[in-house]
Amino acid sequence: MRLIYQLAVSALRTLTPLLAMGGGKLAKGVAGRRHADQALAAWGETLRDPERPTVWIHAPSVGEGLQARAVKEALVERRPELQVAFTHFSPSAESLASRFGSDTSSYLPWDLRGPVARALDGVQPDLLVFTKTEIWPVLVAEAKRRGVPVAIVGASVPDGAGRGRLLARLVLRDAWAALDVACAISDIDAERLVSLGVDPGATRVTGDPGIDSAASRLAQADTDAPYLRPFVGSRRPTVVAGSTWPSDEEVLLPALRALRERVEKLCVVIAPHEPGADHVAGLLRRLRDDGWNATTLDDVEEVVSGDGSDTPSASYGEPVGAPTWNAVVVERVGVLAHLYRVATASYVGGGFHEDGLHSVLEPAAAASPVVFGPRHANARAAGELLEAGGAKLASSAPEMTEILGEWLGDPQARKDVGQRAHGYIVGHLGAADRTARYLEQLLTDR
Repeated sequence: MRLIYQLAVSALRTLTPLLAMGGGKLAKGVAGRRHADQALAAWGETLRDPERPTVWIHAPSVGEGLQARAVKEALVERRPELQVAFTHFSPSAESLASRFGSDTSSYLPWDLRGPVARALDGVQPDLLVFTKTEIWPVLVAEAKRRGVPVAIVGASVPDGAGRGRLLARLVLRDAWAALDVACAISDIDAERLVSLGVDPGATRVTGDPGIDSAASRLAQADTDAPYLRPFVGSRRPTVVAGSTWPSDEEVLLPALRALRERVEKLCVVIAPHEPGADHVAGLLRRLRDDGWNATTLDDVEEVVSGDGSDTPSASYGEPVGAPTWNAVVVERVGVLAHLYRVATASYVGGGFHEDGLHSVLEPAAAASPVVFGPRHANARAAGELLEAGGAKLASSAPEMTEILGEWLGDPQARKDVGQRAHGYIVGHLGAADRTARYLEQLLTDR
């Protein structure tokens, strides 16, 4: 199975010139992976301090990267001398890589013996750490061949996950068995990890470090920042909708239009999961057609900073006017967690999307009541928030209108749900430090 896997990856790699054409996520990921092994090896050979230990941390995408960063920060607090190499798989994590706080960052090399060996021999990690959802069999095998301990943190195996299917089990069986430590989010995840092949003696239940990450980022929000100040000062009821897909917006926009008839001076902020220019322009157009005075977050920030005025937006050609806008489309990444800080109520996208729900932790950390769509089986925290009374589920636009209308019209009901959401966060803090404790032990043993 390992041979078949490597042949398949090799065949995919030969298609790199074709797959890297265009500007889509696949093309960007393939292009970024092309020389990743050389970039990691070059750092290791020229900049790595051989007198200091090195940890290689890998996360597939942004959500996992935020979990990994919380663990990294807790580990560096324990071992300040650590050097960190960070790799990711998805192009969406490029912006996070620059803020991860690592000594070097890169796409993950192709999971083939040559590229992996080159990267490992350059970086010379004292510990290899995967995050949440994935491990790579060749990278694990080559690390173990060099005596490098391997761990996975924030590990979660949702019901029906692809890793539980027969082919994935056969390909990954040896990699799971090779893990020295597997830090699971819950008891159920630990049991499922064992069923995949992880040594029961290597499993630990440490909780979700993403909760620590969400709480930390909310605490760092500067409400005097130009992109937050107008929402803080306006006192308008504000709905923040984060990480939305077109499938979310088909339900969300009619709900918000109906809600505007019920809630005076309603303001909405929509942050698409993929804020490309075409999507932003289309969303602005739809909002304006629905009667909103819609603009972008960049334009709001320019007016508040004194750099703009009631002039046409440079990017999208409509009047901005700080006193008059009531709908804002976020055309950048990295600010959504802070925007939840100014939300009267929140919507989290993905629940009407085939890949499932995005993180509900940030609005919960902001003590904002949160509503989302029905496809949330991939997000354990969403189900637990529902059970705790800190969130509600909407399967249609009318349901969403009713839920948001109740919260915006009844301050006490809104406060009760928000406090339950925040209580869930407070009650689950500490996972990053618990996880770091086990990683530190692996470094000490080595």
